[in-house]
Amino acid sequence: MDGKALIMDEKAMSRAINRISYEIIERNKGTEDLCIIGIFSRGVELAQRVAEKIRTVEQREIPVGYLDITPFRDDGKKQPESQNTHIPFDLSGKRVVLVDDVICTGRSVRAAIDGILSIGRPRSIQLAVLIDRGHRELPLRADFIGKNVPTSREEEVCVYVKERDGKDCVIIR
Repeated sequence: MDGKALIMDEKAMSRAINRISYEIIERNKGTEDLCIIGIFSRGVELAQRVAEKIRTVEQREIPVGYLDITPFRDDGKKQPESQNTHIPFDLSGKRVVLVDDVICTGRSVRAAIDGILSIGRPRSIQLAVLIDRGHRELPLRADFIGKNVPTSREEEVCVYVKERDGKDCVIIR
């Protein structure tokens, strides 16, 4: 792979999502008041996969939504409204699991938390990420991690999902 390194293939991604799903069930002692919200864009597909795995294991539907953090960014790229947010359930008293593909500085997670709190007041917010690459600028950490991948600031971690990209893999370039 020219200038690229494969970090996770399809099977590794599937195993990581399965492990994260089981860890969510264990940490929350089941699925009571649990909901899952994917951070737009690839967090949406990962959130749907986590919810499906939990449904299969627990025989219970988990509400799934998705959140576009653009209106909540702190980098001057704010837009007043988003067409890519869909949370069709009440967040009050819920245990929200935010799902994202990669965590780096923590700024996207901070924006997502602001977005969630602008919609409702959940009991708790947890974070699940497929890849944790370090480089935090804010005091945030993921509760559930598929894989830790130490990177340099110059490297880019790219997550591909079948639903959006036609393939499942994670590469670093």
